[in-house]
Amino acid sequence: MTRKPDGPLRRGWTTGACATAATKAALMRLWGGEWPSSVGITLPRGETPVFELAHTEAGDGWAEAGIIKDAGDDPDVTHGALIIARVEASSGGVQFKGGQGVGTVTKAGLPIGVGEPAINPVPRAMMDEIVAEMASEYGQSPDIQITVSVPKGEELAKKTWNPRLGIVGGISILGTTGVVRPFSCAAWIASIHRGVDVAVANGIPHVAGCTGATSETVVQGLYDLPDFAMLDMGDFAGGMLKYLRKYDVPRLTIGGGIGKLAKLAQGAVDLHSGRSQVDFDMLADWMGDDRLRTANTTLEAYQIAGAPLAQTIADKARKQAAQMLGDAPTAVDIVVIDRAGNILARSNP
Repeated sequence: MTRKPDGPLRRGWTTGACATAATKAALMRLWGGEWPSSVGITLPRGETPVFELAHTEAGDGWAEAGIIKDAGDDPDVTHGALIIARVEASSGGVQFKGGQGVGTVTKAGLPIGVGEPAINPVPRAMMDEIVAEMASEYGQSPDIQITVSVPKGEELAKKTWNPRLGIVGGISILGTTGVVRPFSCAAWIASIHRGVDVAVANGIPHVAGCTGATSETVVQGLYDLPDFAMLDMGDFAGGMLKYLRKYDVPRLTIGGGIGKLAKLAQGAVDLHSGRSQVDFDMLADWMGDDRLRTANTTLEAYQIAGAPLAQTIADKARKQAAQMLGDAPTAVDIVVIDRAGNILARSNP
């Protein structure tokens, strides 16, 4: 994970906000005959950003505009991507089409139906509103096809969770507020939720949440799980477990390093080093070994206490996870690994 910079962070704008602004600019050219030098829109919570145009092109009965996405200080993979919206007359209201670099939904469970372009509901609603607004201003019929394209989107999508969610061929046009808030925990947790939704909608009986790439590789291989059974839990064990309470998922595996799973075993719901710490006195009490009180890291404690500590952490982490799941009929098991991917302990359901 990219390190959060010090000091105040600059916010940015979502792909959905960029697509909406590009749609407005293209409609101004299609219906008004002139390109604006910049275009402003109103976001769902009232912000009024102004966007400069980076691409303009028009032909007989169509116009398209492009805007460079600025994600502010967030390490967003789509920062700097060109978001293009082409508008042309259609029938039956506003129609959405995915152009180059915008993915197509192929699995159930997402808020957009199978076969549809991966343009989420809020961006669609924002573009609907812009069409209605501009049609009223120019005295035109609001029957428009909007094709959203991201020229490098297919390559960018490989760095996102889209492939395991069943979104193929490009990125998603996202955003619930239009604003990118740097290093937002909410955005990561929302992606976990979408992963659960897809797994449940496709009848997956066994899902897994892991703290990082190494533990994910180990757990996926251990149980031969498909990609869309793998939830991108990261540090947000609590966010995953709370959401899983809503569903009848038969089995959950949690995998991770001994340090992060020690935090889960001690009741932490956020396993990030900046938001929770291992209590070495508690480890010492569990093991009846005062030497653990002066350990600097969980790895050092493991080197002192050996395999019994790893097994204790696995068992207690399983118990904590089961408690967080409440009445959900989900059996939990834990896989504790080291940095090389070796399994140190397992706690079975």
